[in-house]
Amino acid sequence: MKRLIVFFGILIGFTYPTVQLLNASESAVSTVVIDPGHGGRDYGAIGRHAIEKDIALAISLKLGDYIQEHLPDVEVVFTRTKDVFVPLHERAQIANDNKADLFISIHCNSASSRRAMGTETFVMGLHRSEANLEVARRENKSILYEDDYLETYDGFDPHSPEANIIFSLYQNAYLDQSLTMASLVQDQFRDRARRIDRGVKQAGFLVLYEIAMPGILVETGFLSNPAEEQYLMSSSGQAYLASAIFRAFRDYKVEQDALFAEQNRYRSRLDEDATAYADEVSGSTSDADLAGVNDSSAMAEGKASDIIFRVQFVSMADKVSTDDPRFNGIDDIYVYHYEGLYRYTAGREKSLEEANQVQKELQDKGYHDAFVVAFMDNERIPASEAIRLLQARENQ
Repeated sequence: MKRLIVFFGILIGFTYPTVQLLNASESAVSTVVIDPGHGGRDYGAIGRHAIEKDIALAISLKLGDYIQEHLPDVEVVFTRTKDVFVPLHERAQIANDNKADLFISIHCNSASSRRAMGTETFVMGLHRSEANLEVARRENKSILYEDDYLETYDGFDPHSPEANIIFSLYQNAYLDQSLTMASLVQDQFRDRARRIDRGVKQAGFLVLYEIAMPGILVETGFLSNPAEEQYLMSSSGQAYLASAIFRAFRDYKVEQDALFAEQNRYRSRLDEDATAYADEVSGSTSDADLAGVNDSSAMAEGKASDIIFRVQFVSMADKVSTDDPRFNGIDDIYVYHYEGLYRYTAGREKSLEEANQVQKELQDKGYHDAFVVAFMDNERIPASEAIRLLQARENQ
């Protein structure tokens, strides 16, 4: 039986707008996994009056209620719904087995200073600071409660700085979507829940390492801060935080569904063009027809020749000049705006092999998350589509 949902009008402070949902076949986000951090014998962070595992579960269940109530086409899967211990690798497996489109892990923070406060959302990536590394170490220590964790995680030891830093070599195929969702969460925390915004960050979390989908880890506040501990323990605070994450998820779903629908329309147009071209070739018998086929081939080659590959090396919420000192040593920088962020790319290559060389050069300069993106007529397209078009040209 669905849990009773109690809405506090003044507490939550918003009215959900009507969302135009796509058919299930047109939806890019139809399954979300909500992961309440820790549980059972793994308490997580401990405040003076509260423990992380309980707060994370309470916020997660509220978030699931909001999604089920207002986005009924979305399937919500929890890694746990009660106070039980679930190994990190099993949480990832639950998400993969359910073919989830997004993974949201909910946590509470802690620090040696009682003054530390605010929310921050992590994606899988580099430990860009010692503070990020420390958060990852603390969350990854959950594996110590698992039997044979060294064997399960290929010798990973959360006590070892080297073991945590090894994640800097990991490239997240879903980094763009993860960053988009993380940014939306932080925007909602700051603008609607009125929390201190500590930003979107990257670090190596085991729970995000093995998921085959975009994923974020949300630190909802510091139990080590007395004021935030009280807020996190309160029903109103939990509802504000859950509703903020829900709003971010709703906006993310709308964006991703729209992009997915546009990609489907784009693929349909390509398929229609390919079919028409095949019919034209098969029906050509005269010299005039053959001349027309040659003209079509030239046009097709012209379209494919407009395809270029760039290497994206950083994304930012605010636009900065390409002459910024931090970009010294990087040539041919091109900036484009995509899904709410400014994306900085280098290179203008006509082949994937050349782009891969630029990617390696950027990674050698410290941009370990750099990855190849494709453009046609200055508009970003899926790299797979770019490769398909180029291969089609070569086969003509």
